Amino acid sequence: MAKTIHIGRKISRIRELRGMKQEALASLMGVSQQAISKIEQSAEVEDLALEKIAQALGVTVDAIKNFSEEAVINIISSTLHDNAGSINNNCTLTFNPIDKWLEVIEENKKLYERLLASEREKVELLKNQAK
Repeated sequence: MAKTIHIGRKISRIRELRGMKQEALASLMGVSQQAISKIEQSAEVEDLALEKIAQALGVTVDAIKNFSEEAVINIISSTLHDNAGSINNNCTLTFNPIDKWLEVIEENKKLYERLLASEREKVELLKNQAK
């Protein structure tokens, strides 16, 4: 019997790993936070919606469909193991994981700032249309 794939959970985990809140994903997609919550609770997601979600998350549809917690754990474990070996062999790391993490945080800040600026522009446009 085939293993059931819960696409909504995969979307949720990828979003979380990217440090993104449901509100930010919703804003990128032009839907409500509640709509994202509903999608993440769904075992299946329509192909068109999945394409839009993948684009908003900056991944491919295949990456969502093939996402697995085990693979992520294996990658992290392998990276830590390889880096530990490098340290023991007096080799230097080619990157600092903390610096990479800070870069991701900075990227997220910039994304949120762009989203906020976009929302402010929308509010101004709506105010002007209402006049």
